[in-house]
Amino acid sequence: MSEQDRNDPTEDRPGPYQGVFGGSTTPQPPGVTPYGDRPYGDRPGAYGGLYGAAADPHQPPPKQVTIAAVITFGLGALSILLAGLALTSAGEQISEVLTGSKENEGVAVAAALFCAVVYFLPAIFLRKRRPWARYLLIGVAAIGIAGGIMALPSSILGLAIHTALLILMLQQPTKLWFHHR
Repeated sequence: MSEQDRNDPTEDRPGPYQGVFGGSTTPQPPGVTPYGDRPYGDRPGAYGGLYGAAADPHQPPPKQVTIAAVITFGLGALSILLAGLALTSAGEQISEVLTGSKENEGVAVAAALFCAVVYFLPAIFLRKRRPWARYLLIGVAAIGIAGGIMALPSSILGLAIHTALLILMLQQPTKLWFHHR
C-alpha cells in the first residue's frame, strides 16, 4: 500500500447504519441519503414531516387515540350500567359500597352519571382532535390512578386501565396529532 492509500479517511469508516434487521448491503455513495434527494430531517411522515410543518387536517388519528377513545367509551358505558343498577333492588348495596350508607341511593346514581359524562365527553371529542379532551382525559386518568392507589389491592384493574390511558395520552404520536391542527 502506498502512503496515500493509508491516509484515506473513508477507508476505516463504518458504513451507514443498517438498522436492527439489516438493510441494503450496497454502500451508499458520498452525499446520497437513504431517502434519495431528501435529507434525514425532511422525511415525509404521518405527522407532516418536520416540526411546525402543516399536517393534513383529514389525517386519521393515531392508534393511541383510537385505543384511548374505545377504553374511555367502555368506562362510560360501565358507569351508565352502574347508575342503572343503582336504581334497582341492588341500589342499597351499591350505595353502601360507594358512599358508606344504604340511604344514599340518589347520591350513588348521581355519582355514576357524573362519571359517565366525564368519560363520554373526552371519548367523543378525542377523535375530533380537540386538545381540551386530551387534557381532560389526562386529568381523569391521574385521578383514577390516585384513587386506584388509595384502594389497593382491590383496585388493580382500575389502576392498570387508568395508567394505560395516561400513557396513551402522553405518547409522542398523540402529542403530535393534537398539536398539528
